Amino acid sequence: MTREILLLFICTTRAYSSTLADFSNNTTENAAITLTREKRLHLPLFPINKEYLHPNTPVEETYDFIIVGSGSAGSVLANRLSENQKWKILLLEVGDEAIPLTDIPVLAPVFQFSKIDWNYKAEKQDGACLGCPDQRMHWPRGRALGGTTVLNYMIHVRGNPLDYDRWAAMGNPGWSYKDVLPYFIKMEDADIEVQDKEYHQKGGYLSVGDIPHRSESAHAFVKAAQEAGHPYVDYNGKDQMGVSYVQGNLRRGKRCSGEKAYLRPARDRNNLKVSLNSRAIKILINPGTSSAYGIKYVKNRRYYKALVTKEVILSAGAFNSPQLLMLSGIGPKEHLEELNIPVVQNLPVGQKMYDHITFVGLNFITNTTIVNRQSDLYNPVNYLDLIANGKGPLTTLGGVEALAYIKTNASTDPDSYPDMELIFIGGSVATDRGLAYKNTLSIKQELYDGYWKDLEDKSVWQVIPMLVHPKSVGYLRLKSKNPYHWPKFYPNYFTDAENHDIKTFVASIREIQRINEMPSFQKYGSLQYDKVLPGCERHTFDTDEYWECALRHITPTLHHQVSTCKMGPSNDPEAVVDNKLKVYGIKNLRVADTSVIPLPLTAHTNIPAYMVGEKASDLIKMEWEASNLIDSGDIKRSHISKKQ
Repeated sequence: MTREILLLFICTTRAYSSTLADFSNNTTENAAITLTREKRLHLPLFPINKEYLHPNTPVEETYDFIIVGSGSAGSVLANRLSENQKWKILLLEVGDEAIPLTDIPVLAPVFQFSKIDWNYKAEKQDGACLGCPDQRMHWPRGRALGGTTVLNYMIHVRGNPLDYDRWAAMGNPGWSYKDVLPYFIKMEDADIEVQDKEYHQKGGYLSVGDIPHRSESAHAFVKAAQEAGHPYVDYNGKDQMGVSYVQGNLRRGKRCSGEKAYLRPARDRNNLKVSLNSRAIKILINPGTSSAYGIKYVKNRRYYKALVTKEVILSAGAFNSPQLLMLSGIGPKEHLEELNIPVVQNLPVGQKMYDHITFVGLNFITNTTIVNRQSDLYNPVNYLDLIANGKGPLTTLGGVEALAYIKTNASTDPDSYPDMELIFIGGSVATDRGLAYKNTLSIKQELYDGYWKDLEDKSVWQVIPMLVHPKSVGYLRLKSKNPYHWPKFYPNYFTDAENHDIKTFVASIREIQRINEMPSFQKYGSLQYDKVLPGCERHTFDTDEYWECALRHITPTLHHQVSTCKMGPSNDPEAVVDNKLKVYGIKNLRVADTSVIPLPLTAHTNIPAYMVGEKASDLIKMEWEASNLIDSGDIKRSHISKKQ
């Protein structure tokens, strides 16, 4: 505890204070980069095992398994596979360790513009992202030990049972809700006040619980939603449809990342090697046997090869797993040939991509201050409260405090299946005076000035609706065969033929307006902000046509992209992997991350990614342990220390 307080003191008094000065000068990107480049801040929060953070991987060293990517699924795989002491595991991570400040939940938006973020951008498209700088949306993706779990919003959502039953019904046995629920429970160390107990457990690696701080506006939203007919539920329990305070991946008020949850408990295992700053650039494949036998990667500007006796497992995420497959000759034949990449296996890699988008143009003003205040970020007492007690306003998940799952009148699905998630924020895009949220949500400066500027320093709350089952489908491509070139992302938002995505959004806006009219909000005089969004002046405010215009301007991603290495049966022309996560046509190669998820889930994809990692570990163990008939004494289980 003393050491943490000392770290906090250094962070806040020596570096962070100067960074906040940068914030006040509207240089958020520079401020975030300053934070991550401050060498004095790069202090690990746990003792480094030289074997764990493998500094000098020898050329052509051989392993049983190589895992590419240390995010949600990759961190699980590294932990679970290294439980077998006879197996030698290499985990390759392109990034470095995250800095201690990423542990502060409320700061989540800041680190999406730093060296621990890939800083990807989607390609420009007509009819969407009209309010983004250059009409290109920022697509955050983690680039550090722990992957995106070090910069996401820590929201813990499993999804709806029907998601997984449909997943299995698409020709993927073993992925129904009955099959995957044990893995969701297995991962958890749950501390949730209102819960369906049979759906949770204590003792797992991943901490999940209630958020210690709740604003008065969050209480008002939860009560108003119930007044509007939405029951209070444990949305990770028996029923998802309803309202709840948000559940998050926090441990004593601080971020519980994949690194903290799964990698730290395994750090003393001599059979697990973690190589940081190691960029995988090619899967090594024997053309005669069509078998993966290793990875070529770059570290410290030198090329290395790591070889495997069993499997290569890609857990690099929905962008980088398909990129690495295509760079290695596994992908759409015509696309690879146009880039002069020798075709090893013709598969529809990157041909399908779903994403969750949201709308940030619904704001409500109250006559009493009931929301979170930006000044909380500058008060040193709150940092001490966070470290010493795990409490206070800094524990909020980037501002998110509650969720509601609803079925709008645009849906034709069963009554128990939501089509929208309502994300309640005790504040607005203007809460930080345009310093971080504006950039995170890809809002150009002139649009912010013309619409949100007037909301600064006011008591404003908002709900951002998230479209959970989009009909519009995007895709990704390689820019070139150079592994250092970003992939090209084509989201294709709002391109479905029947305009269903827009209609669903508009229906959700009407429900949010109805919730605002409930007594729990009206006792604060809550009124909708009715300023017309710049660019939509030709439409009358609050008509369906106005909302469609606004949606086409300001619908940022919530970075839940899936399906770029879609799972499916062998007769599915869109499938890249089978239900065992094995890449079609290539032996000893699996993909285990969100890229395999074949449909958009009623979830934030971080928790399903952990589930994929847990299930993948069991699939691999069943195959290889059975073939080797290992003795149970070779299995090592880690003690989970809650002090980490």
